[in-house]
Parts: sequence; C-alpha cells; structure tokens
Amino acid sequence: MSTPSAEKRAHDVMHPGAQCVGEHDSVRSAARMMRDLSVGALPICGENDRLKGIITDRDIVVKCDAEGKDLDQTTVGEMAAGLVWIDGEASIEETLVTMTEHQIKRVPVVENHRLVGMISEADLAKELPDEQLAEFIHRVYAGA
Repeated sequence: MSTPSAEKRAHDVMHPGAQCVGEHDSVRSAARMMRDLSVGALPICGENDRLKGIITDRDIVVKCDAEGKDLDQTTVGEMAAGLVWIDGEASIEETLVTMTEHQIKRVPVVENHRLVGMISEADLAKELPDEQLAEFIHRVYAGA
C-alpha cells in the first residue's frame, strides 16, 4: 500500500527559494544571515553560483567560535561541511535515505545544476506518518 508521501518528490516538499551565502563571505555574515532569515543552515555557493557545501549554526559555534577562530576573518568556504544534496525529482524515500545515511537534518535540493530549495525535518514532519518520522529522527540523532 502506497502512502501519499511515497508519491511526492523532493521539490514538492522542499522550502523553495533557499538563499546562499557566498564562499568568500565571513562566518559572522553567515551568522547574521541565519539570524535574519530565521534558519539554522545556509547553502554555500561559489562564484559560479554552484553549490559548494552547507554551513550550520552548530558549525559556527563548535568549529569556529569554540576553536577561537575570528568570525570576521574566517570564510564560510573554510567551514563548509561535506557536499550532500538531492535532486528535485528524488522521492521522499530517497530523501530520507540520503539524510539518514549522512545523519543530516537539512539537505539542499538541486534541479538543473542549480539550488532550488532546502528540505528540513520540519518539511518532512508535514509529510510523513508519525512512526516513519520518529524512526528518521531516531536514526539521525543517534549519531549526532
């Protein structure tokens, strides 16, 4: 038996219009951008407007501030976490597998080699049955 979420694709559940922070921007500017947009992660785009990685609020605190790095001199490109993304046509199941395998809570959505949105736990919570959402959260946070 198929669930409604099994028929939906990543582009159907993503939060559209994700804004990038430039790879040469400072970590402080990324933090301010996160504050202004009320988000916990930003995709990092290069000069060619291609996705280079993602930076999270946790990266800023743990890998930059706690390590004594200068928030104004350190670039987001230096802090970029691994490049994991999904295609807009990926199924919800493929999205869950990717996020679980990489133990990530947010994933950029790419179509035609361009960033078109982001999928977060909150986006998935609207689509998944409670049991499936609970299993996803358990698996992602188990390795955190």
